[in-house]
Amino acid sequence: MDNMLCDELLQEIFKRLPSTPSSSLSVSLVSKRWLSLYRSSKASLSLRFSPQNSVIVSLASLLSYYPSLSSLSLLVLTDSVTKEPNSSTASSDHLLFIVSTSCSNLHHLRLLPCPVSVSSLFSLSKSCSQLTCITVSLSEPLFLSWIVSFPCLKELCLYICPNEIVDGEVERFRSFLYEELNAEFGLETLCLSGIQADDKGVDWLWRNCKRLKKLQLKSCESVGDGDSFSSFILCVKGLQEVELRKCRSIVDGVLLRLAENCVSLNSLLVYDGGSKEGLLEFINTCGSNLQKLDLRLPLDLNNNHLAAVATNLRHISTLRLQSCCLVTGEGLNTLGTALQNSLEELALINCDVVEREIGLLATLGQSLRMLRKLDLSYNELLVDKELVSMLISCNNLTDLKLRGCRKITGVALVSISKNSKRLRSVDITNCPGIEAEAVEFFVLNCSQMRQMVVEESKISDIARAWALHNVIEVTSG
Repeated sequence: MDNMLCDELLQEIFKRLPSTPSSSLSVSLVSKRWLSLYRSSKASLSLRFSPQNSVIVSLASLLSYYPSLSSLSLLVLTDSVTKEPNSSTASSDHLLFIVSTSCSNLHHLRLLPCPVSVSSLFSLSKSCSQLTCITVSLSEPLFLSWIVSFPCLKELCLYICPNEIVDGEVERFRSFLYEELNAEFGLETLCLSGIQADDKGVDWLWRNCKRLKKLQLKSCESVGDGDSFSSFILCVKGLQEVELRKCRSIVDGVLLRLAENCVSLNSLLVYDGGSKEGLLEFINTCGSNLQKLDLRLPLDLNNNHLAAVATNLRHISTLRLQSCCLVTGEGLNTLGTALQNSLEELALINCDVVEREIGLLATLGQSLRMLRKLDLSYNELLVDKELVSMLISCNNLTDLKLRGCRKITGVALVSISKNSKRLRSVDITNCPGIEAEAVEFFVLNCSQMRQMVVEESKISDIARAWALHNVIEVTSG
């Protein structure tokens, strides 16, 4: 059989295999030929290693076995990085040099967490001009003019590392005056992490990012030095997705600019930051057709915000709330009534109102008949009766997550198998009340299932065989 399969056919088969360690090991152990063809067919590779010279040198040899790579992720284990000045940057630059000489067809590159130098990025652009996605760390001061050297770049993720200035970088690139370099580029996704109030160059970035569709800000104290908010307005008009994580000092300002200048926003995520008043003003004045709202604001979200959403954002199809301590059943019921014809995905993760107010889930289930996805993860005191009372009404449910719901038992799984006939994916990881017997019953009685996430120890041989026969993907999450 091995001789009957030509190289091209085997490679096409290997491309369709799931990207799991077990699949890789199974193929590579068949023969040297299969191992070689498997490597040559892989388009994506992710590596974790220490930055020792011997390891880095061997990387070039390893990459030579993967000529079809279009996506490469390199994670350097920082515990092994020496404390000498600029040593981590030197290691990253060496890695970039190897990548540029070995992977000329790359489209996606991720190298973290050690910062890279500007000169190495300019060198990379000469060899890997097709890069569409780059994720790297940079040291202050910021020199971002290298971005224009990547003509195909659509997605950029930058992690700012303070107080690690590379020797010679400042003088070498002082000639790049951001005020004079106007080069509007085609970035559509931008992720910035760790911006400080005195970071120069970010203002230049805002002025030239006029095609942005998605913006992510993480752990940022500012949007740049000086009056950067005036330049920031230039890039928000066409935004469709915004994520603000741990940006308490700027989140209100960003939301205000979005409400005033962005009419295309359809997805907003705010985690761990902001003020009650700022968020409420955004909800009341937002002129866009917001469809997805994801909030993790333990002490900054209350029923007033939910009432405002019910009044002003009537087209929400996805609502995700995490650790929202001040929300009550009254606020959620108001929201459920208002969104009964639009809400398709609901997440109430670690929200104690789910456990605190008996009958809340049943009421929500009766209102939200359009619901297709439900996530109640990490509500540790949620019991079978409350869960089942909701699911009886949710006839269109296809995706259910109960990860970390420690009180849920096999009784709930039996009820789910009988009532949720359209369910195709379920996550019951870290649910000690659900035992292997219940998992086996569930697999045997839910032929429509296509994915189950559960501990390996709870999957019996019978359940595994049946899952394989019915093409059900069973993973340990």
